[in-house]
Amino acid sequence: MTAYSHGKSSRLLLKVTPNASRNEITGLIDGVLQVKIAAPPVKGKANKELTAFLSQALGVKKSSLSIIKGQTSRNKVIAIEGLSCDDIIRRLSG
Repeated sequence: MTAYSHGKSSRLLLKVTPNASRNEITGLIDGVLQVKIAAPPVKGKANKELTAFLSQALGVKKSSLSIIKGQTSRNKVIAIEGLSCDDIIRRLSG
């Protein structure tokens, strides 16, 4: 999984598939975490759902997550405050 440190936060590379039947992490391809989100990609609904889903999976507040690249793309970079790369990998792998 491609998670890397950047200052006080960590970054996570994702490929998001909207309009799925449910929210789930489906695997890892070439170091990019594959995530399915039930919400449609309309007016930021999928991004909000993604942030809520990841905050629950990682055990952090939604305000600790931000989409820093790929706001309108399936390929995204997420910044996560307060977790190290090792913490992220451990929490998403378990």
